[in-house]
Amino acid sequence: MMPRIQTTKHQASAGFGLVELLLAMALGLMLCGVVVEALLGEGRNAQQFSRLVRERNHQRRALALIRTDLEGAAEVVNEAAPLPVSCGVAGRQVVLQLKRQGTLISYSVGAPPSGIWRGQVLMRCGPAYGLEGRIDPSSASLSRVVVDGLAIDPSRWTGCGHLPGATALNGSMGLPFSACLDPASQLVAMRLEQSFADGGGPVQRVRSEAVAGAG
Repeated sequence: MMPRIQTTKHQASAGFGLVELLLAMALGLMLCGVVVEALLGEGRNAQQFSRLVRERNHQRRALALIRTDLEGAAEVVNEAAPLPVSCGVAGRQVVLQLKRQGTLISYSVGAPPSGIWRGQVLMRCGPAYGLEGRIDPSSASLSRVVVDGLAIDPSRWTGCGHLPGATALNGSMGLPFSACLDPASQLVAMRLEQSFADGGGPVQRVRSEAVAGAG
């Protein structure tokens, strides 16, 4: 009897089918989408943080200017006084007025003087500073934007609590620039509030407070 010869068939391994390829492509696209969305989110966060830092710097400079005016003022006017025609406060509310070197310096909040500014603005009307950093009393009173982008719907401020006996100046507690005066010490507490939204994100608010005295 002849021995049976057993043969083995070697089958070539099959490649990926169409379904597997489509599934792999779909997973790859999903992964790419997640990565792109994460990168875009990081970009938005960086943009918002940069804007936040920039607005805080604007507020710091604005409050520094007001503090300088206050420290050189002889008196804080408790009730709004008539302003020169050159101030042009139409559409704005006067918040803070100071008497300095025989002149009147006013800070008001409201509509911007032109379309280049964002939202509501804080404006200063008074004699200008010279190159040496001092007020020139002989110069005409002019209005200048101190900071723009003030909050349209600011939170009501309760900062008078910083100064016992202080009262709100010119009903400003509901304005984006608010001020309180302690008549005895001539100290003024102030608040600035801005709001902005970048890239369709949520509205962010930036607030700064300061206290300074006249004289």
